[in-house]
Amino acid sequence: QEVSQYKIISSPVGPITLVANSVALLGLEWGEDISIITEDWFPTTSDQGSPILQRTEDQLNEYFSGKRSVFDIPLEPKGTVFQKQVWQQLLKIPYGQHITYGEQARHLGRPKAARAVGAANGKNPIGIIIPCHRVIGASGHLTGFAGGLEIKRQLLELEGVQSLK
Repeated sequence: QEVSQYKIISSPVGPITLVANSVALLGLEWGEDISIITEDWFPTTSDQGSPILQRTEDQLNEYFSGKRSVFDIPLEPKGTVFQKQVWQQLLKIPYGQHITYGEQARHLGRPKAARAVGAANGKNPIGIIIPCHRVIGASGHLTGFAGGLEIKRQLLELEGVQSLK
């Protein structure tokens, strides 16, 4: 089991907990309840000594201040093969754009799998950076988001997406 570290940072959408090992970001969780993260990643230390955590914090600050639209951080999300395919697809949705779950399923070559895609998006362990907030319901409504719909709306508005239901 590789040692991982965590860091709780403040952001315009509330506290965010980051988890990384020595080579990649493992998780971005909403809030600061570390009991959620210890099960999956067993972080042994909380600290600032991690270059990945520092780089992630710096890039998130740039994102929230409107200076960054693309992240450049090594990612290592843990999940099933299907979940990883879904998350890889999320990385292709450009800043300021959004698609529906059905469109995401079609992009994956699984047009009937919109619900499965939605469930996989819901398990995305690295929110914001793997941008599941850019996927909306077929009706144009904001639907499910681990950080809550208000944060989803704030992230989309930050990226210039307006007038979602």
